[in-house]
Amino acid sequence: MSNLEVQEEEREVLFSIYDGDDNFKQLSPTVYQYKYGVHDDHKSFLMEIQWSENYPEEKPMISMDAFYNRNIVPTLKEKIVKLVEEEAEQFLGMSMTYSLFEFLKEKFDELIAEQPDGGVVEQVTDATEKLNIEDKPSEKKEKKEQLTKAQKRRQWDKVDNKGEKPRGWNWMDIVKHLSQTGYKEPSPVPIS
Repeated sequence: MSNLEVQEEEREVLFSIYDGDDNFKQLSPTVYQYKYGVHDDHKSFLMEIQWSENYPEEKPMISMDAFYNRNIVPTLKEKIVKLVEEEAEQFLGMSMTYSLFEFLKEKFDELIAEQPDGGVVEQVTDATEKLNIEDKPSEKKEKKEQLTKAQKRRQWDKVDNKGEKPRGWNWMDIVKHLSQTGYKEPSPVPIS
């Protein structure tokens, strides 16, 4: 059985197993994601598995680089990737995506305990990227247009108590329009 046939068979199995599971997502025929934890919680993450042409003879690419994982500490991301890659070693030559997703489900509570409670803002490691307040260019605030009391009163008179313009404010005056365009006789329709 060729690698493409094995991949197609595994794709069908994944869809039958995860049918109706909102945490499972297929991005392309070779890229799959699974979300662990409660949606949009700082203690949840998304793992992505990407198959190469030679999958399952070689390990899939494991990624935690999704934007969803922005609050996960980098050390935890690295640990998750390392654990899943080590687990994938034992499944070489076999379909393993389901097994890897389930392996991480079992380890989720243990792994997420390393995530701080308050969430994490991306840490800047390069000192040249850090900015001091003095380094930021001063931003000019855009001035609001100053209206006189009479202009404000006129604007207030144009709206009702809900701040909306009265019904029909943009309607066309039909009589005025017809007087400008003139009345035209409809052309007779030939009868055959």
